[in-house]
Amino acid sequence: MSIATRMTRRTALQGLAACAGALALPAFSQAPVKAVFGYTAVTDFATVFVAREEGYFTKRGIEVEPKQIPLNPSIPPAIESDSLQLGGPTPSVYLQGVEGGLDHVVLTGGGATSKSMTGIGLVAKAGSNIKTAQDCVGKKIGVPGLGAFLHVGFRAWLKSQGVDYTKVTFVEAAFPQHGDLLRGGSLDAVVTADPFMARIIASGAGYVASYYSTFLPDGLPTLVFTARRDWVQKNPAAAKAFQGGIAEAAAFINNPKNNAKVREHIGKYIKLPPEVLATAQLSPPLPVVQEPQLGWWADQMLEQKLLKAKPAMASLIVK
Repeated sequence: MSIATRMTRRTALQGLAACAGALALPAFSQAPVKAVFGYTAVTDFATVFVAREEGYFTKRGIEVEPKQIPLNPSIPPAIESDSLQLGGPTPSVYLQGVEGGLDHVVLTGGGATSKSMTGIGLVAKAGSNIKTAQDCVGKKIGVPGLGAFLHVGFRAWLKSQGVDYTKVTFVEAAFPQHGDLLRGGSLDAVVTADPFMARIIASGAGYVASYYSTFLPDGLPTLVFTARRDWVQKNPAAAKAFQGGIAEAAAFINNPKNNAKVREHIGKYIKLPPEVLATAQLSPPLPVVQEPQLGWWADQMLEQKLLKAKPAMASLIVK
């Protein structure tokens, strides 16, 4: 065989090898796992927004797409149907779903309660003269989800004030509707949160009758970020990536230098003017949920007959 022939053959073999290598490349590079995350229009989802906008999810190999859901209790059924892969129900909504047969687990928390927080409250219609827990008896009060965090926490407060919460009529209404429902007279008061609370007060449609949430213990999850157990089992790396992204976002939020950027990210997803977000209080982030924290909510729900039995907390939290 001549030298020219050998060189031609070698060049051809090298070309084939290069083509084979190029074709094989996708087998060694794994595409990011895609997950749609369901949220409601409150600032306690800040860690999700920050993690997405700062690239904390994508650099870990998970692509999280936030999707706004009008009412919090709609999130667990959407996760179960796989319309969402991840979502942020309130602890009480989550626990009700578990008791109803949903095999969902907690990956992280959202915001946390704090006695210094006045971003949640009972906002009464202007002129209603509602000032105390006793004044709520016989009134029609809007909550952003029956059985959700604000509803359960508010009923616990009424009970602590010696008021029978069964004598209050609760109506489910999404956060963005609260101001209009007060102005129109459909509701006497709403249990609401910033930035919607700040907007209602600024408009003159209502006033804060009570920052009732300050009676709650510090450090309770206001939201839990959940997924189906089988999704976590099939996507363990993606689940860890989500947890890591939330933890990094929490550290970002806790740095005062990032305050303006955090609010910018929140504003992108809950579509509120910068001047409203600028004054809204932000809950402390809670990237890790412990069993006693979730158990507190279960105990309240047992008292309010929203649960029949307390589930095993350890089995519900992904470490």
